[in-house]
Amino acid sequence: MSKGKILVIRGGAIGDLILTLPVFAALRRQFPEPRLEVLGYPHIASLAAAGSLVDAVKPIESRPLAGFFARGGDLDFELSSYFAGCHVILSYLFDPDEIFRDNLARITKAQVIQGVHRPSETRPMHAAEQLLEPLQRLAIFDADSTPRLEVKARVPSASGKWLALHPGSGSERKNWPEPHWRAFITELLTRTDLRLLLVGGEAEGDRLERLAGTNPVRIDVARGLPLPQLAARLKGCAGFIGHDSGISHLAAAVGLPGLALWGPTNPTVWRPMSDRFRLIAAEHGITALAVETVLAETLRWLPNLGGQDIAT
Repeated sequence: MSKGKILVIRGGAIGDLILTLPVFAALRRQFPEPRLEVLGYPHIASLAAAGSLVDAVKPIESRPLAGFFARGGDLDFELSSYFAGCHVILSYLFDPDEIFRDNLARITKAQVIQGVHRPSETRPMHAAEQLLEPLQRLAIFDADSTPRLEVKARVPSASGKWLALHPGSGSERKNWPEPHWRAFITELLTRTDLRLLLVGGEAEGDRLERLAGTNPVRIDVARGLPLPQLAARLKGCAGFIGHDSGISHLAAAVGLPGLALWGPTNPTVWRPMSDRFRLIAAEHGITALAVETVLAETLRWLPNLGGQDIAT
């Protein structure tokens, strides 16, 4: 394929996009000349553009796209023209009855490939590996399944070694209790000279500010940053501690070593795909994970961090 356009349709949350980065990387490596674009949520898919993995991000808008999910639907002209200009369309949309696929066939000659909407929890295979499987239709085999995002580090204004903490996730059942985080942060600040970067978004509510109140001098808060900016801030840290969340996958993708406090989901499928990440879990669930256990593991792990001393 020496020219043309390849489109990947990928909705979902932050973690879904991060776990699809190997797909973009494999397509870029196999087909360096065609334009590679993603149809998705711009505030999330912009990560792929920031890492130079795609050439453009086109927004999914529910109203124009809705007709493509009705059998024989009224298809939006602008979107139809866009699809018609594609040579390959790889879709991860939920389309069990192939209605979307059939409507695409009405307006484009592109090769349409269907990927899994949500990786299976029962297969003994990581989600990133499952998302790569459709590329076999394009003769892409044994692609690297590790998500990687190359961004330039954005360093904090204060000097010292920074450790990023994400005390939230998309589900409270995956979260270590806030009092545990508060006790952990207090001990960490007492026993080390680290500076802490607390990261999160709307899902964390006021939790970040409450935890930052433990020591405002040595704690900075990065709340609600655009994801490319957050990726750059994480890249400027020495390490990361968080939960089973999209932000943990982002930290792993930019190359940070990390600890993930693990909850109820299947680690074989959903763990951060990085040999620099370790999982900590308790037999009776994440709420039973003791502060002393996490602190001891962190203090053993910290001397091995190669991170940088951040200068002003």
